[in-house]
Amino acid sequence: MTFKHQVIRGSAYLSFRLAAGAAIGIVGISLLTRFIGPANYGMFTAAHAVLVYLATLTECGIGVYLIRLERDSPDESHQALTLLLLFSIVGVLLAVAAAPLLARYYDVAEVRTAVLVLGLGLPLVHIVKVPMARLERNLDYRRVAVIELVGNLVYYVVALPLAYRGAGIGAPLAGWWAQQLTQFVQVYCTGYRPRLIWRPALIKRMLSFGVPYSGSQLILAVRELVNPLVVGRILGPAGVGYVALALRIVQQLGFVRTATSRISVAAFARVGDDPARLARAITEGMFLQIIAIGPLLCAFSLLAPFAITFAFGPTWLPVLLIFPWLAVAAMIDSMFQLQSSALTVFGMNYKQALAQLVRLALLVVFATFFVSRMGGSGYGLAALASLPLFCLLVHIWVRARTAPIYYGRATVWLVAFSLPLFAYRLGNVVWLSLLAPLLWSPTRHQLLGLAEFVTPRRVPTPP
Repeated sequence: MTFKHQVIRGSAYLSFRLAAGAAIGIVGISLLTRFIGPANYGMFTAAHAVLVYLATLTECGIGVYLIRLERDSPDESHQALTLLLLFSIVGVLLAVAAAPLLARYYDVAEVRTAVLVLGLGLPLVHIVKVPMARLERNLDYRRVAVIELVGNLVYYVVALPLAYRGAGIGAPLAGWWAQQLTQFVQVYCTGYRPRLIWRPALIKRMLSFGVPYSGSQLILAVRELVNPLVVGRILGPAGVGYVALALRIVQQLGFVRTATSRISVAAFARVGDDPARLARAITEGMFLQIIAIGPLLCAFSLLAPFAITFAFGPTWLPVLLIFPWLAVAAMIDSMFQLQSSALTVFGMNYKQALAQLVRLALLVVFATFFVSRMGGSGYGLAALASLPLFCLLVHIWVRARTAPIYYGRATVWLVAFSLPLFAYRLGNVVWLSLLAPLLWSPTRHQLLGLAEFVTPRRVPTPP
C-alpha cells in the first residue's frame, strides 16, 4: 500500500471514529449535563483541566517523539514507558498538592475530591500512550478508532445511570475511570509487551526533542485552565459549566480538526523536504478544513435555540451567547492547525511555544476584561481576539521554510460560514453569505473540484 493510500485510509478511519464519537458525545453530554447541572459540570471541567495540564507537563512530548520515529524501536518504546511512569508519580504528587488550593479558590469541597480522583489516574493515562503512539506511527488508525470509540461508549454507559440517580459530580468521575481502564485493556491487546529499561542515551534523545515540544503543548493545557480560573473566579462554577459546554459542542462538531492535527504530523514528516508540495498541502488543507467544519457549526447555530432547550434543558440557554464566538475562533484555528503541525515537523517547537504563549497571554487579558463586562460570551470574544497575532507569527515562521501559502479562497469560505453564526443579532439575511463563494470563480471551481474528487467515477464497461 502506498503512503498516500495509508494517509487517506488512516484519515478515513480517524474521521469516522471522531464523527461517531461526536454523535455519541453530543447525545451523552446532553443527558449528563441535564442530570448533574451547570455547577457540577463546571467543577468536573475544572478538575479535568487540571488533569490535562498535569498530563501534558509530565509527558514531556514523549508520545509525539515516538510517533515521529521512522521505524519501530522496542527499546525506545520501553524507555518511554519507564520515563512516563516516573513522571506520572510526580504528577500525582502535584495533584495532591493542588487539590486543597483549588477547593479554597472555589470555596467548594467537591473540587478537591474531583482533582484527587482524576489525579490518581495519571499513571494509567501515561501507560496507554506508548502503545497508542506505536499504532499512530504506523498509521493504524483503524485500531486507534476502535479503542477510542469503545472508551467513549463505556464512559457514558457508566456515567449516565449514576448521574440519573443523583450521583452529581461522582458520575463523570466514575465514567472517566471506566474509560481509562477500558482503553488500557484494549491497547495492551495490540501486541506491545512493556518492559522497564534505563538507557541514558535514549533518554537524552527523547527529552531533547520532547521538552521543547511540550512547551507549546503545556501552554495549550494552561489555556484550558483559563475558563475554570478566570471565568470561575468571576462567574462561579455555573459560569464555568456554560463556557465548558459551549467549548465541548464546538469541539465535537469540529472533529475533523482533531483528525487533521493528529495525522498531519505523521504525514508532513514525509513531505517536509519538499517546500512546494508542503505549501500546496497547507493551502488546500485550509479550504478542506473550513468546508468540513463550517457547515456543521452553521447547522447547529440554526437549530441551537431549540436543540439546547430540548437536549440540555432551559438552564443551559446562556450557551447560545457563547457558541458563535467560539465557533468562529474554531474555524480560524482549524485553518492554522496545519501550519502548527508543519512547525512540529520542522523541529521549530520553541517558536510554536512562543506563538502559543502570546495567544495565552492575550486570552487571559481579554477574558478578564470581557467576561467581567459581558458574562460568559466575553470568553468567546476573548478567544477570537487572541488569534490574529498568533496566526501571523505561525504564518511568518512556516512561510520561511515553504513555497508561498495562499489564504484568499479559504478566507472567503471562512467569512461565508462566520456571518450566519450571528444571525440572532444581524438578522436572517446574513444566511445569504453562504452563496457568496459561488459568485467568485476561483472558489466556485474549488468546490466543483472537491465534488468531482468525492464523487465515484463510473468505470466504462468494455465492449
